[in-house]
Amino acid sequence: MPTQWAGGRGRSAGATVVAAVGIALAGLAALAGIAFVMLEVGMGPGLTGTLLALVPLALVLAGVRWLDRWEPEPRGALVFALLWGAGVAVLVSAVVNDLAAWTVANATGSLDAGVMAAAVVSAPIVEESAKGAGVLLLFLTRRRYFDGVVDGIVYAGVVAAGFAFTENILYFGRAGGALAETFVLRGLATPFAHLLFTACIGAALGLAARSRSRGAIWWLLPLGLLAAMVAHSLWNLTSILAGGSYIGIYLLVQVPVFLGVVGIALWLRGKERQVVEVRLTEYARAGWFAPHEVQMLSSLRLRRAAVAWAGRVGGPVAAEAMRDFQRRATTLAFRRQLAVNGRADLRTHGLDERETLASLTADRGRVLASAGTL
Repeated sequence: MPTQWAGGRGRSAGATVVAAVGIALAGLAALAGIAFVMLEVGMGPGLTGTLLALVPLALVLAGVRWLDRWEPEPRGALVFALLWGAGVAVLVSAVVNDLAAWTVANATGSLDAGVMAAAVVSAPIVEESAKGAGVLLLFLTRRRYFDGVVDGIVYAGVVAAGFAFTENILYFGRAGGALAETFVLRGLATPFAHLLFTACIGAALGLAARSRSRGAIWWLLPLGLLAAMVAHSLWNLTSILAGGSYIGIYLLVQVPVFLGVVGIALWLRGKERQVVEVRLTEYARAGWFAPHEVQMLSSLRLRRAAVAWAGRVGGPVAAEAMRDFQRRATTLAFRRQLAVNGRADLRTHGLDERETLASLTADRGRVLASAGTL
């Protein structure tokens, strides 16, 4: 075994400053988006809408967290994604959709035609483009952490959650006497709608990240964007045309679609578990892990048990060291998978691998020292 690594390259000060500025600007945009909605619906209805919008937001973020259990994304990137959706994407969509509705209504002399055009044509194109731009920005700037389909869906889901949060404030604030019905429909029955649309973009970028072809993004991204737009348009069109039959359409069409996506998510989580098991087994053969460690690291249930054990015998320090050990081992497995797929930068992969292995050795030592077994 090598000696313990004492440091690492980490992020440069410049990169940290840029990330902080990006989050700050996205935060200002989110405040502007929420303020825009508040001005439109009024302070009282807006505050009520905000409180109610927290419910579907919590549901969606809980679903994303469940999906993101194996290799959690950096918190800063997730915060940026949430703020981008709640601010930049909302502001762009609000301006362009209103302009589209006004243009069509004036051209046709029909307000209904303007509303239909905005809902079925403008909203799917503009909203998915605006949300997708946030996911693409994360893909380009956080490429180190964007290495698969699950990562893409996670980032897309958080962007979509932010967008839906601000949009729900608007719908709940406008609902008036139909507030309860609107809340049940948007907040409880269909809270994952925007996630389902934008997930097409995230999945496409995730496939591009895993592809051996460096140019895969040029055809996968437009394909994912088109799928998101079509799905969004069909959803809105169905809602408009169904009328009183909407609940039946929802049960017959939208619920099965949602369940299908859940099934895909379960399959993707299973694939991630396999990656962890297979790649760490390779390191175990080289002496970096014991067989029981690979078994523990390949099971979410055993991971939780290991953290609980470390906490009992060594306190919070040992529990945190165990979490670090698990996190770094997972990162090691996924980066090796990228290397196997020909997607890793071989100029830096070897150094990253050595640093991660040394850090894992240090984490193991911290756990054992805190537990009093050294």
